[in-house]
Amino acid sequence: MNVRRLSSGLMTYKLPSATGGSGVGEIDVIVCDLIADDGVEGFGFSYAIGGRGAAAVKALDQIGREIVLNSPVEHPEVTWRRVKIACNRTGRGPNYIGLAALDVALWDLHSKRLGVPLGVAMGGALRPVPAYGSGGYRPNQGEDAIADQVLRHREQGFKAVKLRLSGRPDDIALIDATRSHMGSDQWLMVDMNEKGNLTTARTLIAAVLANGGLFVEEPLPAHDLEGYRTLAKAHPGAIATGEHLQGCEAVFPYLKDGLSAVIQPDLAMMGGLTETLRLSRLAEAFGVEVMPHFLPGLFAHVAAAAPNVTWLEDFPLLEPLLDGVPKVDSNGMLTAGAAPGHGLSLSAAARRQLRAA
Repeated sequence: MNVRRLSSGLMTYKLPSATGGSGVGEIDVIVCDLIADDGVEGFGFSYAIGGRGAAAVKALDQIGREIVLNSPVEHPEVTWRRVKIACNRTGRGPNYIGLAALDVALWDLHSKRLGVPLGVAMGGALRPVPAYGSGGYRPNQGEDAIADQVLRHREQGFKAVKLRLSGRPDDIALIDATRSHMGSDQWLMVDMNEKGNLTTARTLIAAVLANGGLFVEEPLPAHDLEGYRTLAKAHPGAIATGEHLQGCEAVFPYLKDGLSAVIQPDLAMMGGLTETLRLSRLAEAFGVEVMPHFLPGLFAHVAAAAPNVTWLEDFPLLEPLLDGVPKVDSNGMLTAGAAPGHGLSLSAAARRQLRAA
């Protein structure tokens, strides 16, 4: 059975307003569609937050046509290893971002041909996973706006929320105020979005821990390994990072040296689901939790196969472009869809925009 058709595309998705800790306004969405000889289809996607996704879609198109098109349908992990070898001289970068779309499509195709949900095809069993409320929080946000968003998340059943900081002195008062609006059954998480340095990060981590917080995400830029080493010694078990790291090789020092208690792989940066699953298995050996970077409806399948995926991030971003996205229930839990494949598809409106791009 061969892959008889492969198509790729790129569309720019304009967000309604500046979103998240970095204030992103647009996303380049990379799309991959596969069709096998038996007519089974696989849909995959990736993204470049803030734009500049053209190089990634070119890499996807070249990699796909050289290695996948008119070739036998293999297990996705086999194909992923062959692609990685082919990219040995050009490295990760846009190659991995484009590969992510191809890899998601291959897993979708593989699990559909098996007639099982993606998480089952990965060797797991579907299970409910707690999701934390991450959307709606921004740096420099007023206390009233935060209180309103916390209330919405409480009413929706979320058992944790993630505040975003600006790296300023008044963040301490904001942390205290946010905790005061939360329920006794809710956890506080905090994201610094790489805005800190050693002095500010240590101060803000202490403030979060004093309020019973679970972790502080990205207190320093991801490349500052020595800074993370210092923070991990001062505050063991309090640090999360990972969304800006590409591949297991980049994450390994954080695992080996205990620099992060939580790893947060990003689908595009990791090069897809295959490397994310590999990272989850590696992190499990080090006793490190995995909480993937947004896309909970997709990563719930990884959670089915990886017991150390402990939380999913509810941060609506690409979801308006997708159909079939599973919803968080009234208890703040999310379970992957039970249909064969990953269950997601590009909406009709997004397809029209893709064709017009």
